[in-house]
Amino acid sequence: MSFFYLKALHIIFVVTWFAGLFYIVRLFIYHREALELPEPNKTILTDQYKIMSKRLWYGITWPSCVLALGCGLSLLPNFLPLIGKAWLHAKLFFVFLLFLYHLKCGSIFKQLQSNSSNFTSKGLRIWNEVATVLLVSIVFLVVLKSIIDFSYGLVGLFSLMASLMLAIRMYRNKRLS
Repeated sequence: MSFFYLKALHIIFVVTWFAGLFYIVRLFIYHREALELPEPNKTILTDQYKIMSKRLWYGITWPSCVLALGCGLSLLPNFLPLIGKAWLHAKLFFVFLLFLYHLKCGSIFKQLQSNSSNFTSKGLRIWNEVATVLLVSIVFLVVLKSIIDFSYGLVGLFSLMASLMLAIRMYRNKRLS
């Protein structure tokens, strides 16, 4: 019975972790764009984004990360031995990449707390999509428990993303002309 409680908590904390990651990068985009504004708007907005980012990062995103990983590691013994579970190895790899993404977001957070950034707002918009790819990858692996089916899903996802990016670019070009 405790397996199901841990699994439910794991899912809840994964959802809140991703919510925090998606929203924090949106705040990064707005903060970065606010740095381009004239005073006093620049100071007013960047100060507000710093407060919002700090509360989100330390109040939701980091605790959710720790709790999601903790619950996930607590569930791991239920899948032993790991031999023959390629989907789980792949999932753990993507979770590791997600954690690296989280750490990079922490680096961006620290830069923006001092009103600097190595990213443009466009670069941050692209960076925001990395979390989407990781989310889809992890969910497909967990639900399908198959590397082959996961591969088809990932190809479909990249095709959809490429189509959307092309459509957005065509719309922007049409709007500007």
